[in-house]
Amino acid sequence: MSDPRLASLAHEIADLRRSIETDAAETAGRWRGWIEDRAFQPSAENLAQYLALRHHDLRTLQRRMMATGLSSLGRAESRVMPTLMAVSRLLAAATGGGAPDTDPASDADFFAGEARIAARADALLGGLSDHSAVRLMVTLPTQAADEPRFLKRLAGLGVEAVRINCAHDDETVWARMIDQLDRAAKDTGRRMKVMMDLPGPKIRTGDSRDRKGLERVFSGNDLAITRPGRLDRAPQKMPAIECTLAEALAAVEPGHRVYVDDGKLETVVREVEDWGVVVQVTAGPEAKGYKLKPEKGVNFPDTEVRLPALTGEDRKLLRFVARHADGIEYSFVQDAEDVAQLQQALAAERPDDWQRIGLVLKIETQRAVRNLPDILVRAAGRQPTAVMIARGDLAVEIGFARLAEMQEEILWLCEAAQVPVIWATQVLESFLKTGVSSRGEMTDAAMAARAECVMLNKGPFLFEGIELLDRLLDRMSGHISKKTHRLRPLRSW
Repeated sequence: MSDPRLASLAHEIADLRRSIETDAAETAGRWRGWIEDRAFQPSAENLAQYLALRHHDLRTLQRRMMATGLSSLGRAESRVMPTLMAVSRLLAAATGGGAPDTDPASDADFFAGEARIAARADALLGGLSDHSAVRLMVTLPTQAADEPRFLKRLAGLGVEAVRINCAHDDETVWARMIDQLDRAAKDTGRRMKVMMDLPGPKIRTGDSRDRKGLERVFSGNDLAITRPGRLDRAPQKMPAIECTLAEALAAVEPGHRVYVDDGKLETVVREVEDWGVVVQVTAGPEAKGYKLKPEKGVNFPDTEVRLPALTGEDRKLLRFVARHADGIEYSFVQDAEDVAQLQQALAAERPDDWQRIGLVLKIETQRAVRNLPDILVRAAGRQPTAVMIARGDLAVEIGFARLAEMQEEILWLCEAAQVPVIWATQVLESFLKTGVSSRGEMTDAAMAARAECVMLNKGPFLFEGIELLDRLLDRMSGHISKKTHRLRPLRSW
Protein backbone atom coordinates (compact mmCIF):
# COMPACT_ATOMS: atom_id res chain seq x y z
CA MET A 1 0.00 0.00 0.00
CA SER A 2 1.35 3.42 -0.97
CA ASP A 3 2.57 5.64 1.85
CA PRO A 4 0.43 8.82 1.85
CA ARG A 5 3.43 10.80 3.06
CA LEU A 6 5.26 9.97 -0.16
CA ALA A 7 2.29 10.98 -2.32
CA SER A 8 2.14 14.35 -0.52
CA LEU A 9 5.88 14.85 -0.97
CA ALA A 10 5.63 14.01 -4.68
CA HIS A 11 3.10 16.80 -5.19
CA GLU A 12 5.19 19.29 -3.21
CA ILE A 13 8.36 18.48 -5.12
CA ALA A 14 6.53 18.80 -8.43
CA ASP A 15 5.17 22.20 -7.39
CA LEU A 16 8.63 23.24 -6.22
CA ARG A 17 10.19 22.25 -9.54
CA ARG A 18 7.64 24.28 -11.50
CA SER A 19 8.15 27.32 -9.29
CA ILE A 20 11.93 27.10 -9.66
CA GLU A 21 11.75 26.77 -13.43
CA THR A 22 9.54 29.89 -13.69
CA ASP A 23 11.57 32.04 -11.30
CA ALA A 24 14.92 30.89 -12.70
CA ALA A 25 13.88 31.77 -16.25
CA GLU A 26 13.06 35.32 -15.12
CA THR A 27 16.44 35.69 -13.37
CA ALA A 28 18.36 34.26 -16.33
CA GLY A 29 16.63 36.76 -18.61
CA ARG A 30 18.41 39.55 -16.76
CA TRP A 31 21.73 38.02 -17.78
CA ARG A 32 20.92 37.69 -21.47
CA GLY A 33 23.81 38.96 -23.57
CA TRP A 34 26.39 38.68 -20.81
CA ILE A 35 27.48 35.12 -21.49
CA GLU A 36 29.97 34.87 -24.36
CA ASP A 37 31.66 31.71 -23.07
CA ARG A 38 29.05 29.06 -23.85
CA ALA A 39 30.68 26.65 -21.42
CA PHE A 40 29.39 28.88 -18.61
CA GLN A 41 25.77 28.72 -19.77
CA PRO A 42 24.81 25.61 -17.73
CA SER A 43 26.51 27.15 -14.70
CA ALA A 44 24.47 30.34 -15.02
CA GLU A 45 21.30 28.27 -15.38
CA ASN A 46 22.15 26.33 -12.22
CA LEU A 47 22.87 29.57 -10.35
CA ALA A 48 19.48 30.96 -11.36
CA GLN A 49 17.82 27.73 -10.22
CA TYR A 50 19.66 27.83 -6.89
CA LEU A 51 18.56 31.41 -6.24
CA ALA A 52 14.99 30.36 -6.96
CA LEU A 53 15.32 27.33 -4.67
CA ARG A 54 16.68 29.39 -1.79
CA HIS A 55 13.83 31.89 -1.97
CA HIS A 56 11.69 29.12 -0.43
CA ASP A 57 11.74 28.18 3.25
CA LEU A 58 12.39 24.45 2.92
CA ARG A 59 13.11 23.54 6.53
CA THR A 60 9.85 21.70 7.26
CA LEU A 61 9.95 19.93 3.89
CA GLN A 62 13.54 18.88 4.51
CA ARG A 63 12.69 17.10 7.77
CA ARG A 64 9.80 15.26 6.18
CA MET A 65 12.02 14.13 3.30
CA MET A 66 14.74 12.96 5.70
CA ALA A 67 12.21 10.89 7.64
CA THR A 68 11.36 8.92 4.49
CA GLY A 69 14.99 8.33 3.49
CA LEU A 70 15.04 10.93 0.71
CA SER A 71 17.64 13.60 -0.02
CA SER A 72 17.09 16.68 2.14
CA LEU A 73 18.23 18.93 -0.77
CA GLY A 74 20.91 20.24 1.59
CA ARG A 75 23.77 19.56 -0.83
CA ALA A 76 22.15 20.61 -4.10
CA GLU A 77 24.24 23.74 -4.72
CA SER A 78 26.07 22.57 -7.84
CA ARG A 79 23.18 20.42 -9.17
CA VAL A 80 19.76 21.88 -8.38
CA MET A 81 17.54 20.34 -11.06
CA PRO A 82 19.38 16.99 -11.21
CA THR A 83 18.78 16.62 -7.46
CA LEU A 84 15.09 17.51 -7.71
CA MET A 85 14.64 15.20 -10.70
CA ALA A 86 16.30 12.32 -8.85
CA VAL A 87 13.96 12.82 -5.88
CA SER A 88 10.96 13.00 -8.24
CA ARG A 89 11.91 9.69 -9.86
CA LEU A 90 12.21 7.94 -6.51
CA LEU A 91 8.84 9.28 -5.40
CA ALA A 92 7.25 8.24 -8.68
CA ALA A 93 8.60 4.71 -8.28
CA ALA A 94 7.44 4.52 -4.66
CA THR A 95 3.92 5.82 -5.33
CA GLY A 96 3.28 4.44 -8.80
CA GLY A 97 2.91 7.97 -10.14
CA GLY A 98 4.15 9.37 -13.40
CA ALA A 99 7.93 9.66 -13.66
CA PRO A 100 9.64 12.81 -15.03
CA ASP A 101 9.83 12.82 -18.83
CA THR A 102 13.65 12.72 -18.91
CA ASP A 103 16.03 9.81 -18.48
CA PRO A 104 17.90 9.42 -15.19
CA ALA A 105 21.15 11.36 -15.13
CA SER A 106 24.39 9.42 -15.37
CA ASP A 107 26.88 9.83 -12.54
CA ALA A 108 28.98 12.09 -14.78
CA ASP A 109 25.99 14.31 -15.59
CA PHE A 110 24.76 14.40 -11.98
CA PHE A 111 28.16 15.54 -10.69
CA ALA A 112 29.01 17.73 -13.71
CA GLY A 113 28.96 20.88 -11.58
CA GLU A 114 31.68 19.53 -9.31
CA ALA A 115 33.78 18.66 -12.35
CA ARG A 116 33.38 22.19 -13.74
CA ILE A 117 34.54 23.78 -10.48
CA ALA A 118 37.60 21.51 -10.35
CA ALA A 119 38.52 22.19 -13.99
CA ARG A 120 38.11 25.95 -13.56
CA ALA A 121 40.22 25.94 -10.40
CA ASP A 122 42.97 24.03 -12.22
CA ALA A 123 42.94 26.46 -15.13
CA LEU A 124 42.99 29.68 -13.10
CA LEU A 125 44.68 28.77 -9.81
CA GLY A 126 46.92 25.91 -10.89
CA GLY A 127 46.64 22.15 -10.91
CA LEU A 128 46.73 20.55 -7.47
CA SER A 129 50.13 19.46 -6.23
CA ASP A 130 50.41 16.19 -4.34
CA HIS A 131 50.87 18.05 -1.03
CA SER A 132 47.18 18.54 -0.18
CA ALA A 133 43.70 18.55 -1.70
CA VAL A 134 43.41 22.36 -1.48
CA ARG A 135 45.52 24.85 -3.41
CA LEU A 136 47.70 27.41 -1.67
CA MET A 137 48.32 30.99 -2.76
CA VAL A 138 51.12 32.95 -1.09
CA THR A 139 51.52 36.73 -1.01
CA LEU A 140 55.07 37.57 -2.08
CA PRO A 141 57.20 39.86 0.10
CA THR A 142 59.61 42.32 -1.52
CA GLN A 143 62.52 39.98 -0.80
CA ALA A 144 61.13 37.48 -3.33
CA ALA A 145 62.38 39.77 -6.11
CA ASP A 146 66.03 39.19 -5.27
CA GLU A 147 66.22 35.87 -3.44
CA PRO A 148 66.13 32.97 -5.91
CA ARG A 149 65.72 30.42 -3.14
CA PHE A 150 62.46 31.96 -1.93
CA LEU A 151 60.32 31.13 -4.96
CA LYS A 152 62.15 27.90 -5.58
CA ARG A 153 61.29 26.79 -2.07
CA LEU A 154 57.63 27.76 -2.56
CA ALA A 155 57.50 25.67 -5.72
CA GLY A 156 59.15 22.77 -3.93
CA LEU A 157 56.51 22.91 -1.20
CA GLY A 158 53.77 22.51 -3.79
CA VAL A 159 52.39 26.06 -3.70
CA GLU A 160 50.09 26.46 -6.68
CA ALA A 161 49.88 30.27 -6.99
CA VAL A 162 51.56 33.45 -5.81
CA ARG A 163 50.05 36.88 -5.26
CA ILE A 164 51.71 40.19 -6.05
CA ASN A 165 50.09 43.07 -4.21
CA CYS A 166 50.32 46.06 -6.52
CA ALA A 167 49.70 48.43 -3.63
CA HIS A 168 53.35 47.82 -2.71
CA ASP A 169 56.67 48.04 -4.59
CA ASP A 170 56.66 48.91 -8.31
CA GLU A 171 56.89 47.42 -11.80
CA THR A 172 60.63 46.86 -11.64
CA VAL A 173 60.26 44.83 -8.44
CA TRP A 174 57.26 42.89 -9.78
CA ALA A 175 59.18 42.07 -12.96
CA ARG A 176 62.06 40.66 -10.89
CA MET A 177 59.60 38.59 -8.85
CA ILE A 178 58.17 37.08 -12.02
CA ASP A 179 61.67 36.46 -13.37
CA GLN A 180 62.55 34.58 -10.17
CA LEU A 181 59.31 32.61 -10.51
CA ASP A 182 60.21 31.60 -14.06
CA ARG A 183 63.64 30.45 -12.90
CA ALA A 184 62.04 28.43 -10.09
CA ALA A 185 59.71 26.82 -12.63
CA LYS A 186 62.67 25.85 -14.80
CA ASP A 187 64.53 24.36 -11.83
CA THR A 188 61.57 22.49 -10.29
CA GLY A 189 59.40 21.68 -13.28
CA ARG A 190 56.43 23.43 -11.64
CA ARG A 191 55.25 26.90 -12.65
CA MET A 192 53.11 28.65 -10.09
CA LYS A 193 50.27 30.87 -11.31
CA VAL A 194 50.75 34.63 -10.90
CA MET A 195 47.88 36.65 -9.41
CA MET A 196 48.30 40.44 -9.36
CA ASP A 197 46.13 42.49 -6.99
CA LEU A 198 44.91 45.89 -8.19
CA PRO A 199 44.77 48.34 -5.24
CA GLY A 200 41.36 49.80 -6.08
CA PRO A 201 39.88 52.86 -4.31
CA LYS A 202 41.45 53.12 -0.89
CA ILE A 203 39.69 55.13 1.81
CA ARG A 204 42.29 56.06 4.40
CA THR A 205 42.93 58.46 7.23
CA GLY A 206 45.20 61.38 6.42
CA ASP A 207 46.82 64.02 8.61
CA SER A 208 45.59 64.58 12.13
CA ARG A 209 45.54 67.90 13.93
CA ASP A 210 48.46 66.75 16.05
CA ARG A 211 50.93 65.87 13.32
CA LYS A 212 53.07 63.87 15.77
CA GLY A 213 50.21 61.36 15.98
CA LEU A 214 49.89 61.69 19.74
CA GLU A 215 46.19 62.56 19.79
CA ARG A 216 44.08 59.84 21.45
CA VAL A 217 40.31 59.44 21.57
CA PHE A 218 38.17 57.42 23.99
CA SER A 219 34.65 56.04 24.01
CA GLY A 220 32.19 58.91 24.33
CA ASN A 221 34.53 61.48 22.76
CA ASP A 222 33.57 63.56 19.76
CA LEU A 223 35.93 63.38 16.79
CA ALA A 224 36.05 65.52 13.65
CA ILE A 225 36.71 63.66 10.39
CA THR A 226 37.45 66.22 7.70
CA ARG A 227 37.81 66.33 3.96
CA PRO A 228 41.41 66.57 2.70
CA GLY A 229 42.95 69.94 3.54
CA ARG A 230 40.08 70.99 5.84
CA LEU A 231 41.58 70.25 9.28
CA ASP A 232 41.62 73.97 10.11
CA ARG A 233 37.82 74.13 9.64
CA ALA A 234 37.06 71.61 12.39
CA PRO A 235 36.23 72.84 15.93
CA GLN A 236 39.53 73.79 17.54
CA LYS A 237 38.97 71.94 20.80
CA MET A 238 37.99 68.70 19.09
CA PRO A 239 40.41 65.94 17.96
CA ALA A 240 40.45 65.93 14.17
CA ILE A 241 41.76 63.74 11.36
CA GLU A 242 41.38 63.80 7.60
CA CYS A 243 39.66 61.22 5.43
CA THR A 244 41.37 60.91 2.04
CA LEU A 245 38.10 60.42 0.13
CA ALA A 246 35.87 63.49 0.18
CA GLU A 247 33.10 61.66 -1.72
CA ALA A 248 32.58 59.28 1.19
CA LEU A 249 32.07 62.12 3.67
CA ALA A 250 29.67 63.81 1.24
CA ALA A 251 27.45 60.72 1.24
CA VAL A 252 27.15 60.05 4.98
CA GLU A 253 24.13 60.97 7.07
CA PRO A 254 23.58 61.33 10.83
CA GLY A 255 23.34 57.90 12.44
CA HIS A 256 25.67 56.22 9.91
CA ARG A 257 28.55 54.23 11.34
CA VAL A 258 32.17 55.01 10.49
CA TYR A 259 34.89 52.51 11.38
CA VAL A 260 38.62 53.26 11.45
CA ASP A 261 41.61 50.89 11.32
CA ASP A 262 39.80 47.59 10.60
CA GLY A 263 37.15 48.44 13.17
CA LYS A 264 39.52 49.16 16.04
CA LEU A 265 37.72 52.51 16.40
CA GLU A 266 33.92 52.51 16.05
CA THR A 267 32.04 55.78 15.65
CA VAL A 268 28.59 57.11 14.73
CA VAL A 269 27.97 60.30 12.74
CA ARG A 270 26.37 63.09 14.83
CA GLU A 271 26.65 66.09 12.52
CA VAL A 272 27.39 66.65 8.84
CA GLU A 273 29.25 69.85 7.92
CA ASP A 274 30.61 71.25 4.66
CA TRP A 275 34.16 70.45 5.86
CA GLY A 276 33.38 66.90 7.00
CA VAL A 277 31.54 65.19 9.86
CA VAL A 278 31.47 65.09 13.65
CA VAL A 279 31.32 61.53 14.96
CA GLN A 280 30.97 60.15 18.45
CA VAL A 281 33.30 57.32 19.45
CA THR A 282 31.19 54.32 20.50
CA ALA A 283 33.93 51.72 20.97
CA GLY A 284 37.71 51.53 20.98
CA PRO A 285 40.66 50.61 23.20
CA GLU A 286 39.52 51.35 26.73
CA ALA A 287 42.77 51.63 28.69
CA LYS A 288 44.86 53.95 26.54
CA GLY A 289 42.31 55.09 23.99
CA TYR A 290 42.88 55.04 20.23
CA LYS A 291 45.86 56.91 18.79
CA LEU A 292 44.94 58.77 15.59
CA LYS A 293 47.31 57.79 12.78
CA PRO A 294 47.50 58.34 9.03
CA GLU A 295 47.14 55.59 6.41
CA LYS A 296 44.53 53.59 8.34
CA GLY A 297 41.51 52.17 6.57
CA VAL A 298 38.12 53.87 6.95
CA ASN A 299 34.87 51.95 6.39
CA PHE A 300 31.35 53.35 5.90
CA PRO A 301 29.12 50.26 6.26
CA ASP A 302 25.82 52.21 6.21
CA THR A 303 26.73 54.57 3.39
CA GLU A 304 26.34 54.06 -0.35
CA VAL A 305 29.71 55.36 -1.55
CA ARG A 306 29.46 55.36 -5.32
CA LEU A 307 32.98 54.90 -6.62
CA PRO A 308 34.25 52.97 -9.62
CA ALA A 309 36.27 49.96 -8.49
CA LEU A 310 38.75 50.57 -11.32
CA THR A 311 40.68 53.72 -10.46
CA GLY A 312 42.87 55.82 -12.73
CA GLU A 313 45.93 54.35 -11.04
CA ASP A 314 44.61 50.83 -11.64
CA ARG A 315 44.24 51.62 -15.35
CA LYS A 316 47.90 52.64 -15.50
CA LEU A 317 48.92 49.41 -13.73
CA LEU A 318 46.94 47.32 -16.22
CA ARG A 319 49.57 47.99 -18.89
CA PHE A 320 51.96 45.81 -16.90
CA VAL A 321 49.48 43.51 -15.16
CA ALA A 322 47.61 42.48 -18.31
CA ARG A 323 50.86 41.26 -19.85
CA HIS A 324 52.29 39.39 -16.88
CA ALA A 325 49.46 38.06 -14.71
CA ASP A 326 47.61 34.77 -15.07
CA GLY A 327 44.83 36.33 -13.01
CA ILE A 328 43.87 39.82 -11.82
CA GLU A 329 42.52 40.32 -8.31
CA TYR A 330 39.87 43.02 -8.49
CA SER A 331 39.56 45.01 -5.26
CA PHE A 332 36.25 46.50 -4.06
CA VAL A 333 34.23 45.28 -7.03
CA GLN A 334 30.63 46.10 -6.11
CA ASP A 335 28.40 45.50 -9.12
CA ALA A 336 28.28 44.14 -12.65
CA GLU A 337 29.18 47.53 -14.12
CA ASP A 338 32.49 47.44 -12.23
CA VAL A 339 33.22 44.12 -13.93
CA ALA A 340 32.28 45.55 -17.33
CA GLN A 341 34.69 48.47 -16.88
CA LEU A 342 37.62 46.17 -16.12
CA GLN A 343 36.77 43.90 -19.03
CA GLN A 344 36.66 46.88 -21.38
CA ALA A 345 40.03 48.07 -20.08
CA LEU A 346 41.52 44.60 -20.54
CA ALA A 347 40.17 44.44 -24.09
CA ALA A 348 41.96 47.70 -24.83
CA GLU A 349 45.25 46.34 -23.49
CA ARG A 350 45.02 42.86 -25.06
CA PRO A 351 42.36 43.03 -27.78
CA ASP A 352 43.11 39.60 -29.26
CA ASP A 353 43.10 37.42 -26.16
CA TRP A 354 42.02 39.36 -23.06
CA GLN A 355 39.47 36.67 -22.22
CA ARG A 356 42.32 34.29 -21.41
CA ILE A 357 43.23 36.40 -18.37
CA GLY A 358 41.63 35.17 -15.16
CA LEU A 359 39.61 37.44 -12.88
CA VAL A 360 39.50 37.06 -9.09
CA LEU A 361 36.58 38.99 -7.60
CA LYS A 362 37.35 40.27 -4.10
CA ILE A 363 34.09 40.45 -2.15
CA GLU A 364 34.63 43.14 0.47
CA THR A 365 31.44 45.19 0.85
CA GLN A 366 27.72 44.82 1.51
CA ARG A 367 26.94 46.01 -2.03
CA ALA A 368 29.20 43.32 -3.47
CA VAL A 369 27.38 40.67 -1.45
CA ARG A 370 23.97 41.91 -2.61
CA ASN A 371 25.08 42.02 -6.24
CA LEU A 372 27.12 38.81 -6.21
CA PRO A 373 24.93 36.79 -8.65
CA ASP A 374 25.15 39.51 -11.32
CA ILE A 375 28.85 40.04 -10.64
CA LEU A 376 29.55 36.32 -11.07
CA VAL A 377 27.69 36.00 -14.35
CA ARG A 378 29.12 39.20 -15.83
CA ALA A 379 32.64 38.00 -15.04
CA ALA A 380 32.52 34.24 -15.58
CA GLY A 381 30.37 34.61 -18.68
CA ARG A 382 33.41 36.08 -20.45
CA GLN A 383 36.62 34.92 -18.76
CA PRO A 384 38.00 32.47 -16.16
CA THR A 385 36.74 33.62 -12.77
CA ALA A 386 37.20 32.90 -9.08
CA VAL A 387 35.93 34.64 -5.94
CA MET A 388 38.05 35.71 -3.01
CA ILE A 389 36.23 35.97 0.31
CA ALA A 390 38.18 39.00 1.54
CA ARG A 391 37.22 38.67 5.17
CA GLY A 392 39.11 41.69 6.52
CA ASP A 393 37.07 44.52 5.02
CA LEU A 394 33.97 42.32 4.74
CA ALA A 395 33.94 41.75 8.50
CA VAL A 396 34.04 45.48 9.17
CA GLU A 397 31.39 46.19 6.54
CA ILE A 398 28.80 43.65 7.66
CA GLY A 399 29.80 43.22 11.30
CA PHE A 400 31.91 40.52 12.91
CA ALA A 401 28.80 38.71 14.17
CA ARG A 402 27.57 38.16 10.59
CA LEU A 403 30.90 37.27 8.98
CA ALA A 404 30.70 33.52 9.61
CA GLU A 405 27.16 33.37 8.21
CA MET A 406 28.02 35.45 5.16
CA GLN A 407 31.17 33.54 4.23
CA GLU A 408 29.01 30.38 4.21
CA GLU A 409 26.47 32.00 1.90
CA ILE A 410 29.20 33.18 -0.46
CA LEU A 411 30.60 29.64 -0.58
CA TRP A 412 27.14 28.27 -1.43
CA LEU A 413 26.47 30.86 -4.13
CA CYS A 414 29.83 30.27 -5.79
CA GLU A 415 29.30 26.52 -5.73
CA ALA A 416 25.93 27.08 -7.41
CA ALA A 417 27.66 29.20 -10.08
CA GLN A 418 30.33 26.47 -10.32
CA VAL A 419 33.05 29.06 -9.68
CA PRO A 420 36.11 28.33 -7.47
CA VAL A 421 36.63 30.16 -4.16
CA ILE A 422 39.74 31.51 -2.42
CA TRP A 423 39.59 31.61 1.40
CA ALA A 424 41.59 34.68 2.41
CA THR A 425 42.60 37.10 5.19
CA GLN A 426 44.29 36.23 8.47
CA VAL A 427 44.66 32.50 7.77
CA LEU A 428 47.19 31.22 10.37
CA GLU A 429 48.09 34.84 11.04
CA SER A 430 49.51 34.23 14.54
CA PHE A 431 51.53 31.25 13.38
CA LEU A 432 53.04 33.09 10.42
CA LYS A 433 54.19 35.91 12.73
CA THR A 434 55.27 33.96 15.82
CA GLY A 435 55.49 30.27 14.95
CA VAL A 436 52.74 29.53 17.50
CA SER A 437 49.14 29.03 16.42
CA SER A 438 45.96 29.67 18.37
CA ARG A 439 43.18 27.10 18.67
CA GLY A 440 40.75 29.42 16.94
CA GLU A 441 42.91 30.03 13.89
CA MET A 442 43.54 26.29 13.46
CA THR A 443 39.80 25.68 13.43
CA ASP A 444 39.35 28.52 10.93
CA ALA A 445 42.08 27.08 8.70
CA ALA A 446 40.44 23.64 8.86
CA MET A 447 37.17 25.08 7.56
CA ALA A 448 39.06 26.42 4.55
CA ALA A 449 39.04 22.86 3.19
CA ARG A 450 35.67 23.73 1.62
CA ALA A 451 37.32 26.26 -0.69
CA GLU A 452 39.44 25.49 -3.76
CA CYS A 453 42.33 27.67 -2.59
CA VAL A 454 43.63 29.23 0.64
CA MET A 455 45.66 32.44 0.71
CA LEU A 456 48.55 32.91 3.12
CA ASN A 457 50.16 36.27 3.79
CA LYS A 458 53.85 36.79 4.37
CA GLY A 459 55.57 36.22 7.71
CA PRO A 460 58.82 34.87 9.20
CA PHE A 461 57.28 31.42 9.67
CA LEU A 462 55.73 31.21 6.21
CA PHE A 463 57.39 27.98 5.09
CA GLU A 464 56.55 26.20 8.34
CA GLY A 465 52.99 27.53 7.98
CA ILE A 466 52.70 26.04 4.49
CA GLU A 467 53.73 22.61 5.77
CA LEU A 468 51.34 22.85 8.72
CA LEU A 469 48.44 23.94 6.52
CA ASP A 470 49.10 21.19 3.99
CA ARG A 471 48.90 18.53 6.70
CA LEU A 472 45.72 20.03 8.14
CA LEU A 473 43.94 20.43 4.80
CA ASP A 474 44.97 16.97 3.63
CA ARG A 475 43.29 15.44 6.69
CA MET A 476 40.21 17.66 6.53
CA SER A 477 39.61 16.98 2.85
CA GLY A 478 38.99 13.35 3.78
CA HIS A 479 36.12 14.47 6.00
CA ILE A 480 34.49 17.30 4.07
CA SER A 481 33.98 18.52 0.51
CA LYS A 482 32.01 21.75 0.22
CA LYS A 483 28.84 21.03 2.26
CA THR A 484 29.18 17.27 1.99
CA HIS A 485 30.58 15.37 4.97
CA ARG A 486 32.53 12.33 3.84
CA LEU A 487 32.29 9.19 5.97
CA ARG A 488 35.86 7.97 5.85
CA PRO A 489 36.72 5.38 8.51
CA LEU A 490 37.36 6.81 11.96
CA ARG A 491 40.43 5.39 13.69
CA SER A 492 40.33 7.21 17.05
CA TRP A 493 37.93 4.73 18.65
